[in-house]
Amino acid sequence: MAKVFEEITEQIRDWVGRQPMFFVGSAPSGDDGLVNVSPKGPIGSLKILDGHTVAYLDISGSGAETIAHVRQNGRIVVMFCAFEGPPRIVRFHGRATVMRWDEPDFGERAEQCGLEHLTIDAARRAIVTIDVTRVSDSCGYGVPLMTFQGQREHHALHSAKRLRTLGEEGYQDYKRSKNALSLDGLPALD
Repeated sequence: MAKVFEEITEQIRDWVGRQPMFFVGSAPSGDDGLVNVSPKGPIGSLKILDGHTVAYLDISGSGAETIAHVRQNGRIVVMFCAFEGPPRIVRFHGRATVMRWDEPDFGERAEQCGLEHLTIDAARRAIVTIDVTRVSDSCGYGVPLMTFQGQREHHALHSAKRLRTLGEEGYQDYKRSKNALSLDGLPALD
């Protein structure tokens, strides 16, 4: 049975900081539409700002489901799993907002939050800020033990190549067009 906390405690904050990655889940409103779960990382791209606020740096990828869902209804969950040490899963449920990379205060906000990323600056897509309304943990007995070997370089190399071949403006146009809509046709970076 899950234990529910009033807020993100110092113990939870410390534990989250030791995990190598996190997962984000979202869904469109209504009975139709695709539920989405995305792996995110490194863990430094997420910051716990206070007992009820979390922000993470979203980078360009193969889709923009989370952004589209958040824009539509704000619902989101962030999940952390212990792959080493004692089994544990922690979830932050809440409502999110999105600040796009092309908004005037984006760079200042990313710096204020101290958000790290493993790729080139041009690949930054959004800051997702979550008003956490439920903090819970559960056993995590089903999560396998795995050893963290390091971060992959693929995203940075792929993004640098796109920037080199398309130029700065072309890369930003690519980012807008590739991530304009969710799989269900909801606006993401339109």
